[in-house]
Amino acid sequence: MRVLQVILALSVLILFHELGHYIWARIFRIRVEKFFLFFDLGGFKLFSFKIGETEYGMGWLPLGGYCKIAGMVDESMDTDFLKKDPQPWEFRSHPAWQRLLVMAGGVLNNFLLALVVFISILAGWGRNYMPNESPVYVNELGQALGFRTGDRILLYDDYAPKDFLSLQADLARRQVRSATVLRGADTLQIYIDQALIGDVLNNPGLFDVALPFVVDSVMTRSPNAPALRAGDCIVGVAGEVTPYLQDVRKQLHLHPGETVPVTVVRDADTLSIPLQVDPQGMLGVFFRNTPLKHREYSVMEAIPAGFNWAWESVAGYLRDLRLVATPSTGAYKSVGSFVAIGQVFPTSWDGLQFLYILAVLSVMLGVMNLLPIPALDGGHIVFCLFEMVTGRKPSDRFLMVAQMIGVFLLLALMFLAFGNDIARLIR
Repeated sequence: MRVLQVILALSVLILFHELGHYIWARIFRIRVEKFFLFFDLGGFKLFSFKIGETEYGMGWLPLGGYCKIAGMVDESMDTDFLKKDPQPWEFRSHPAWQRLLVMAGGVLNNFLLALVVFISILAGWGRNYMPNESPVYVNELGQALGFRTGDRILLYDDYAPKDFLSLQADLARRQVRSATVLRGADTLQIYIDQALIGDVLNNPGLFDVALPFVVDSVMTRSPNAPALRAGDCIVGVAGEVTPYLQDVRKQLHLHPGETVPVTVVRDADTLSIPLQVDPQGMLGVFFRNTPLKHREYSVMEAIPAGFNWAWESVAGYLRDLRLVATPSTGAYKSVGSFVAIGQVFPTSWDGLQFLYILAVLSVMLGVMNLLPIPALDGGHIVFCLFEMVTGRKPSDRFLMVAQMIGVFLLLALMFLAFGNDIARLIR
């Protein structure tokens, strides 16, 4: 199911991106020679057909797609057109501002797709969020950074985090140097070791919500049904103090299939009750869950909120790229390929989750293509802007050399991504 979701998501993203180039090219009467979903490497393709001057089809290699525009130096490295005089339907014959729009069309479509999906999610489903009002439960890396279970994070440098679910991402993306926390009745400042920032990206679960284990209800068939009731708070298991839900779980998993003494706070009383732990380390009860909140949006409310969500996604990914480009953080180790992308999809179909991932990937694709690398749209956009400012057009030889350098950089990035994926798989 994950493979099918990845292929479907990539197909949608590629089609929208390449359609952006295609539409603007056709608006300016620039000839499009080929429009392909996936690559027809070696000339092999699943199918194709021709309408007018354009061949439409699907290649066999699902690693992208392309819109081949007449008279343009692109990743195909086709230079035959340079031997002939420029033709009015060619890309190179049009003014720089038109070429700029053709090259920016793919990125614009990616951002537009993400925006529409975000607005649709908000209008159709609303959005869950968790205000940053709860104490944190930290893992070993969190302790190494200086945080302690029970801390409530107030500030990252001068920034006040609003969303609990984004605490870990904000810590890495903002390369936080100091965190202000409320620990008991004291306000403390923690200085963050920058050498550990890269580990934050690769260590999920840095911050969990520190909740007490409060019984919400007891399963009918649970052997502990007569002993427990709703509202009971478990604060100790087998003689160990367990102030938080995670502590209770750890202790129960140490005693599968056993009967253990459990300390329970019930109203004003503290009781010791023997409870049966099942083979999976559970008591057969439901606990009061994470304090998630939900907001519904009307269509008119969803539009500005969708714009804000899209902008937050773009800004967050730009910070991610800054981290990757800073070797000292080690964030480059988190770069992944299609294997890593596949891991973010659920194992079973979830329409809402698929749409959210599609929007995030669309933002990522748009931002990546804006990088000023010659083989990407961003490189061509820079050349067009240079021409518009200086009035001088880069030579065809310069464009060819730049394109080769860009392709080399992209291949290096691809090898890094696949290498990271392989390293993660064999650990």
